[in-house]
Amino acid sequence: MKKMKKFVAMALSLTMAVSMLTACGGGSKETKAETKAESAAQTTAESASEKAAEGEPLKVALCVTGAVNDMGWCQSAYDGLKLLEEKYGAEIAYTENIQAADMVAAFTDYAANGYDIVIGHGFQFGDPALEVGAQYPDTKFICVEADASADNVASYVMKCEEGGYIEGILAAHMTESNKIGFIGPIEGASLIKIMNGFEDGAKSVNPDIEVQTAWTGSFTDTALAKEAAQAMIDGGVDFIAHDANECGNGAIAAAQEAGIYATGDSYDQHELAPETVLTSSMYHVPVLIEAAYNDIVNGEFKGEVKYLGMAEGVVEMAPYYDMESVIPEDVRKEIAELIEQIKSGEFVVPCDTTAR
Repeated sequence: MKKMKKFVAMALSLTMAVSMLTACGGGSKETKAETKAESAAQTTAESASEKAAEGEPLKVALCVTGAVNDMGWCQSAYDGLKLLEEKYGAEIAYTENIQAADMVAAFTDYAANGYDIVIGHGFQFGDPALEVGAQYPDTKFICVEADASADNVASYVMKCEEGGYIEGILAAHMTESNKIGFIGPIEGASLIKIMNGFEDGAKSVNPDIEVQTAWTGSFTDTALAKEAAQAMIDGGVDFIAHDANECGNGAIAAAQEAGIYATGDSYDQHELAPETVLTSSMYHVPVLIEAAYNDIVNGEFKGEVKYLGMAEGVVEMAPYYDMESVIPEDVRKEIAELIEQIKSGEFVVPCDTTAR
């Protein structure tokens, strides 16, 4: 497989370095204000189940790396937060566009201010949750797509590779050049598995298909994704997929301008380019967030990594809408049958988190 040059910004390395310094730095002296804040937070979170049983609203905070109206990854989490407010009366707050260096501070601020549940939406929040969780043992930290776990930290992982695999099958059937492309943001296991799933799905249809890939180094810079996609298109790619959050909207834009097909990610992205986006791999994050919330409220919370996919209604393919007419009936039938096999457990999509 031919791989494109990776568009990874040096700024990412600097950001991660700052994050490591932030996590390791600081003295051991604790001020009275800090002690009081921590005590208040622990007292509040300690009785989360009791508060819910008595009808008291829980305080739930969400941290995301992009904008909550990105029509994708971050908005799906915000929808989940709003569900908790509307269905359970939770008192909610959120912080968007959080950089790696600020994750520990954001978590600490919410825990110190008495939030019962703090959610980090993305694999990057795993280590910060473990660090802050050790300081606030009675606050529950939920990390989406991470592999972090402790007494008060749990990770809820979606089987996103299932959607990637289906998109790969669709791309392999729709390409005329036998060259397809995939754009990712910042390398991480939860994103690599989607890219690899896409490649595996495509090669299950045509082992000789060429899959070009690129990492932009950003979750939000749409220009970088558009540049990466355009480079692929210039090289003969006629189908583009992505898992690049808001950044991936740029890849869809490049496909639209070039008159080729694409797929969306995280959210139903059909409206971004109705004549370009054939389908989207949708992650029903609200279902996941509600499941985590209920685990805590019902006293069933465990510090573990939980996996949910198509069988649990967390991963789903968006409708084809009016694009159904351009997808051959036999291809649609093949995909529909495979989805049912995935749901039943008859077929298990490989989950490969190793960069290729």
